[in-house]
Amino acid sequence: MEITEVRVKLVEDTDDRLQAFCSITFDNSFVVRDLKIIEGTNGPFVAMPSRKMTAHCSRCHCKNHTRAAYCNQCGNKIRHRASDENQDGRSKLYADIAHPINSQCREMIQTSVLVEYEAELARSREPGNSSRYDEGGEAISPGNSKSGGPHLHKKPSQRPEQIGSIDSEQSMPAGQPAEKFGSGIFDN
Repeated sequence: MEITEVRVKLVEDTDDRLQAFCSITFDNSFVVRDLKIIEGTNGPFVAMPSRKMTAHCSRCHCKNHTRAAYCNQCGNKIRHRASDENQDGRSKLYADIAHPINSQCREMIQTSVLVEYEAELARSREPGNSSRYDEGGEAISPGNSKSGGPHLHKKPSQRPEQIGSIDSEQSMPAGQPAEKFGSGIFDN
């Protein structure tokens, strides 16, 4: 498995720890979006895309995030199960949507993303530069080679020809003119 494309979009307000969003493509075939580049205590790191965990209210069955004290719909007090809590007694708030299984894959992703992040930071300092994250077509991949995936190199297909076209005389039952087609269907 190879990372064939990395796209980085820098965040405008860098007062927060979130520095950029990222998408990666594997083997020109599979895209993972919404990776986050976050400034940690030991430098930037890559966080996988995640979703907020939810639990259902016992009264109205509305979804609420796992740390909610009361239901957003009916106001019922929400009881938390001990099995949903981690070692420090807090319930897990987020779950990864996609994540690497082993450390080798995590390092490959982290290295590729951070290399492209540094390159995007350098490009952002150039006058007149704009982000290529949302562009269709060509994008910058690791090693600064251009790649857009195999779907971008195909020519638009021609409109398919009709196979076995039916002329109107063949489509109508014998003896019925075309203008009476469907008449009487909704009559009582």
